[in-house]
Amino acid sequence: MSSSTPRTSRIATAVAASVAAALALTPLTTAPAAARSNGGDGPSARVMTAEGPVRGTVAGPVRTFQGIPYAAPPTGERRWKKPQPVRPWSAPLDARAPRSACVQPVDQPISIAGGGSEDCLYLNVTTPAGPPSHPRPVIVWIHGGSFVYGDGASYGAAKLAAARQGAVVVTVNYRLGAFGFLSAPGLRAPADLGLLDQQAALRWVARNAAAFGGDPDNVTLMGQSGGGYSVCAQLVSPGARGLFHKAIVQSAGCAGPDGSFTRAEAEEQGRAVVEAAGCDDGDAADAVDACLRGLSAEDLVAASAAGHDGYRPVVDGEVLPEAPARAIAAGRFARVPVLHGSTRDEMSGLAGLDEVMTGRPLTAEGYAEKVAEAFGADAPAVLAEYPVRDHQAPGAAWSAVLTDSEWSTAALDTQRALARHTPVYAYEFAEASSPYFRGVPRPASFSLGTGHMVDLAYLFENDLFEPLDAAQEGLSDTVVGYWSRFASTGRPNGAGLPQWRRFTCGDGYVQALASGRVGRTDFAAGHHYGFWKRLTAS
Repeated sequence: MSSSTPRTSRIATAVAASVAAALALTPLTTAPAAARSNGGDGPSARVMTAEGPVRGTVAGPVRTFQGIPYAAPPTGERRWKKPQPVRPWSAPLDARAPRSACVQPVDQPISIAGGGSEDCLYLNVTTPAGPPSHPRPVIVWIHGGSFVYGDGASYGAAKLAAARQGAVVVTVNYRLGAFGFLSAPGLRAPADLGLLDQQAALRWVARNAAAFGGDPDNVTLMGQSGGGYSVCAQLVSPGARGLFHKAIVQSAGCAGPDGSFTRAEAEEQGRAVVEAAGCDDGDAADAVDACLRGLSAEDLVAASAAGHDGYRPVVDGEVLPEAPARAIAAGRFARVPVLHGSTRDEMSGLAGLDEVMTGRPLTAEGYAEKVAEAFGADAPAVLAEYPVRDHQAPGAAWSAVLTDSEWSTAALDTQRALARHTPVYAYEFAEASSPYFRGVPRPASFSLGTGHMVDLAYLFENDLFEPLDAAQEGLSDTVVGYWSRFASTGRPNGAGLPQWRRFTCGDGYVQALASGRVGRTDFAAGHHYGFWKRLTAS
């Protein structure tokens, strides 16, 4: 495929399916239902951490502790500085409600209401309510949102924590956008502060997991989309070595091209921020740095890139010594067991966007035009491989083209690259009909299946999604069982769960996850993997 062929960025479209269709949608509130209960305040709701005592809540089968600082507020002189130790406290810290999300634009449905604050380096802990008979596995969740949006507290972890063997689940905030990933000429700051924040949170877990009943020597780092790409970066980063022992990567192709920026790419984006902020006029060497540091958080957000293309982890030679795609392909990464996969219909929401906005389904002619625009000289081959007659509607054909070219190929490439060096369990979330984003309309001409981010409705309690029906609840139980078992043992298999074989380069076993249909799927054939590899090689 010609390098000049216009393509759609994977993270750029991560939630675009719902964005334009929900321009008037109120941004998500930060507290999931389980976290809003004040619960009781018995002895089990108090924990002594290495930094001081915390007081959480007990509600049903879980204890929840929210808004625990894991680093000093990165405000004032600490803006664009590496995370600093938090000041210890002696009186019990009220951990019954979440603290602020990190600063972000409010232009997307996945934005956090109010836009967050620079004082945001907090995490949340959910554990089973009962005392552990042995140290529990720990799951550290890195939220997605294209490195620009989201927070940890939106992801209620009661179900994941209360699974059969139990787990301590930690959901983390980290600096976003220009505050966490800006690399600009003249700005004297590390390039990957968001990744450094995640590492600081992992060090907090190493110090404090045992206080919550967790095992600091059995930590699984888990993320989806931008959070999944964060996990890919931490697999490669020297600063994260030894801080986690397994990895779960959802909807992020570590071996694909979309997980990092070169320094030059990052500085090109950063230069635009400097210009938009009006900080490019000074002659002194320190003028840009001083100007940016003097901006309010609101002004800096206004000058920064919103949307899904502006920020990535930066290959800086230190925090991230090389691109994750290159390092993983070469075997230069932390060789921990990995559970990796994607959804069957990653791009369905984006494919249905025009229909949602205009009320008119995509026509066969319109589908051909989109393919021609996206793939140029390769369009005839793509149309021959994905004829409309093989799909529910032209919009469904377009969804398959986008999903397979932009996500599925990178997913299988990643699984093969990892499996050369470490145990891998691969999956496809293939539910035919899933909950969608609450209040966001769907196209009428074809089913969205399970699109990007929608799989999270089966793992977390999050007000962003519609509720699960009975069949979907059953699938949720299965998925939670697999994920929590993997966090415990490094293998997803357990009592009452359908067998899940390890992925190898020779076998290529991928587990389909769908109501009433859990078992092997021919992922490569189902997503035309051979076609796309031949096309990109030509």
